[in-house]
Amino acid sequence: IIDVAVKYGYNSADSFSRAFHSFHGILPSEVKSENTQLKAYPRMTFQLSIQGGCEMKYRIVEKGPFKIVGFKKRVPIIFEGVNPEIEKMAELLTPEVINQLKAISNVEPEGIISASTNFSEGRMEEKGELDHYIGVATSSNDTASFDVLEVDASTWAVFESIGPFPEALQNVWGRIYSEWFPSSGYEVAEGPEILWNESPDIGNPKYRSEIWIPVKKKDY
Repeated sequence: IIDVAVKYGYNSADSFSRAFHSFHGILPSEVKSENTQLKAYPRMTFQLSIQGGCEMKYRIVEKGPFKIVGFKKRVPIIFEGVNPEIEKMAELLTPEVINQLKAISNVEPEGIISASTNFSEGRMEEKGELDHYIGVATSSNDTASFDVLEVDASTWAVFESIGPFPEALQNVWGRIYSEWFPSSGYEVAEGPEILWNESPDIGNPKYRSEIWIPVKKKDY
């Protein structure tokens, strides 16, 4: 801790620890604890408008291998608004299917989730397609006749979104790539991007979601 304290202009490890605790709500020694949530303020950049400087809540999670079990479909990449192909997929989640899937949901994020992987080139230009899954995360081998995506052990950056759906969620997703990754010391790793929603009530103005993205430390 003393090396970091000196690097950022603090006179002692104690003064750095107090400032760190005041900002993040935890001590530096607690950062590596499981599911610890930190705050990031990406650096401001000046273009036609000011970006960054706004709080982004995230945590880093280490997870072993698991499966995503449910329905899979190749869908077009759409950044804004509702994706009609994904909306059609959601109709497959009848009460009976939901109960069947939730019975094997035993891996965080628990409950119904969606995941996107195998993106076409041109993703950042909103071109091409991706493989989309709707289902649950599980370690169970009881996958019935559902589609299965095997997910390797990985480090995950987990971001929180609170606000009108889907606008708040899409805003956070965009900021992750435009602001957080350039200043975080991490880069995207191989694996699916996962979305967890707290409830089906998308009309809630404080709708809460989590975005899980596999990451790895940058090689400098």
